[in-house]
Amino acid sequence: MIWESILIIIGFVILIKGADFLVNGASSLAKRYNVSDIAIGLTVVAMGTSAPELVVNIISGSGGHNDVVFGNIIGSNIFNMFLILGISSVIYPLTVQKNALWKEVPYSLLATVVFFVLVNDQLFWGKETNEASLFDGLILLGMFCIFLYYVFINMQRTGDTNGDMEEVEMHGTLKTALMIIGGIAGLVFGGKFIVENSILIAQEFGISEKVIGLTILAAGTSLPELATTAVAAFHKKSDLAVGNIVGSNIFNLLLVLGATAALNSPLQFDTDLNIDLYVIMIGTFMLFLFMFTLKKYKLDRAEGAIYLLGFVAYMVFLYFTRMS
Repeated sequence: MIWESILIIIGFVILIKGADFLVNGASSLAKRYNVSDIAIGLTVVAMGTSAPELVVNIISGSGGHNDVVFGNIIGSNIFNMFLILGISSVIYPLTVQKNALWKEVPYSLLATVVFFVLVNDQLFWGKETNEASLFDGLILLGMFCIFLYYVFINMQRTGDTNGDMEEVEMHGTLKTALMIIGGIAGLVFGGKFIVENSILIAQEFGISEKVIGLTILAAGTSLPELATTAVAAFHKKSDLAVGNIVGSNIFNLLLVLGATAALNSPLQFDTDLNIDLYVIMIGTFMLFLFMFTLKKYKLDRAEGAIYLLGFVAYMVFLYFTRMS
């Protein structure tokens, strides 16, 4: 137990440093090629911070741990929306571009709804079991390709207008690449240390795979998003912070679950997790709604506090319904 705790602490150190490298490298890349922060956040950063979910899910799916596969992604997206956006906007109110509000945020909600329909076969298709099939995985991957295409054709979109890009230090091509690669590596290995050792500790207390997926694994694999988004918010890079969360949720649902289903189908889905999918939908809709309250197109500290309260309420609900 002591050794596992030490490895968790080491993982946190590697994780936070990796997030710092990734944010700085991605910002340098954005400035060099005149690409907006949100485009970088939606692609490079989101892919890097979703890497732990991808690795964990591929391994879990091949081992037949279906509850871990779905619980990890669904729990991660809840952590992203409520805990990470909440903390980040409390650190620094986050401005959201109109384009992100009307396109990327709704697409994230659409991805959740499509996934909900695909895995609830008994409810929508009258089948005997609920599962993510190879066909479902291909649909999700197809939607992911559409998302990537949309991002790439909008690469030159104007980013934040607060002058942050002028303050970004532009590194050489090699250094920028090493910072991004090193940052992603730090996120993956740091997250791996935290997740693996947290599971070992949790198993000693007899916690089920579903709860491990929704809490410990979800929290562990969401730590890169938390570290990266918090660092981006601290540096007042709103587009990078918001783009990372929205992009990461889309990557998780479409790329990670799509790839996992395609490689390990069929994956049996427990309908108890539908409640958690509703929570993701509510959290995504709240982001859209908050853009028209208080200061327009900005997630204020008060709204961030509401997200944090929602996260606490969800964890209390989880404790009394799944762990008691």
